[in-house]
Amino acid sequence: MKKIGIIVKPDKNANKKADELEKWLRSKKIDVVREQSSPPNRKFPGQHRPTPADLSCVFVLGGDGTFLAAVRWVGDMDIPIVGVKFGEVGFLAETTEENLFIVSEKILKKEFTMEHRMRLLIKVIREKNEVISETVLNDVVINKGALARLAHIKTYVDGSFLTTYNADGLIVSTPTGSTAYSLSAGGPIVHPAVCGIIMTPICPFTLTNRPLIIPDTATIKIMLEEKSSDIMLTFDGQSGLKIDEKDTIIIQKGPHPVNLITFPDQQYFDVLKAKLRWSGSHL
Repeated sequence: MKKIGIIVKPDKNANKKADELEKWLRSKKIDVVREQSSPPNRKFPGQHRPTPADLSCVFVLGGDGTFLAAVRWVGDMDIPIVGVKFGEVGFLAETTEENLFIVSEKILKKEFTMEHRMRLLIKVIREKNEVISETVLNDVVINKGALARLAHIKTYVDGSFLTTYNADGLIVSTPTGSTAYSLSAGGPIVHPAVCGIIMTPICPFTLTNRPLIIPDTATIKIMLEEKSSDIMLTFDGQSGLKIDEKDTIIIQKGPHPVNLITFPDQQYFDVLKAKLRWSGSHL
């Protein structure tokens, strides 16, 4: 490995550890590209910061928000990413700051495995023109504003009408994102190896509108009814776009998965039990 990226959250402890990691890597004759994670922007930024294509991997020092920002920075490139927990929950983190240099040694020796996590590709069509094409690792969310009435979300799957969700919103997530906003809204936990897309309504007016898992080969089309207003489309909670009845949202499995660095001794169910405090486990 000749060049490694570091994405760090705006936090004193995280930046101090990033300084140590950068110094350690440079002592091993490895170039370092370091970026500060910026806070989520409700307005869609339009373009990503340039990312060197020759990065061997990226270390993410922060919580899940920082990790999602790093995924956006990497974009469609097949650069492996490893998360180092500095946040509250850290479902996406593979290790903690205490084990950072142990893990770093393993990565330099290539003693790790790769896990491919699916992303969703979202396109927004407005008056026959594509205005947005964006990928997400966790979810895309249709949300109504704080003072808005219910959102009326017409939903089609593979061209067939499914239902009109009359709700505060709708979450469309990957299995990775099933432990994020979707879980808070009552959605199921789905193992990352399961090939599916989760659709979870937010506070539906009709109680029979329940979360639904569909094949990851399906294409979802979403439109708003004319009486919907003050509606926002958000991507991984990182950026957003205001939408209305003139927009058509197309959601399907993205062509480029995220490559996560993992280690054999870190099991998904152990992480899940610890994070959700099952059977008396602690964070």
